Amino acid sequence: MTIQSASRAPKPSTRDIRRWARAALDPGASGDLTVRVVDEEESAALNGRYRGRSKPTNVLSFPAARDVPPPPGEPPQIGDLVICAPVLAREAEAHGKTLEAHWAHIVIHGVLHLLGYDHEADAEARVMEDREREILGRLGFEDPYSLERQ
Repeated sequence: MTIQSASRAPKPSTRDIRRWARAALDPGASGDLTVRVVDEEESAALNGRYRGRSKPTNVLSFPAARDVPPPPGEPPQIGDLVICAPVLAREAEAHGKTLEAHWAHIVIHGVLHLLGYDHEADAEARVMEDREREILGRLGFEDPYSLERQ
């Protein structure tokens, strides 16, 4: 797992980001995952290019192609996450969450997207949110969705 930092905004340790990402992966899963922490300018540019929305967002998930085998001797690709540190800080404050809890949630949320989870339809959202709650609970964090609804 590679962690890249292109932001001066407060962020958790590389160790914590790795721990949260691993918690979202299936036990024994292996593969290459990159997490890039960025500022608003880079997030907005990527969001505009890949999603047609020219504003920064909390996380962008770029899953690896599942039908392309890795080169011999290399691990399979999981994908890339791009996390915007300033957006996470604003969201945490707005929802009354600790920055650490929100980072854990968004890292896990992003990894689940890489694994094929989605929240476009209500049924998909329930499955994804339940999985997030379960993982976050194991890590000692509260239900992020109950905090947002308060």
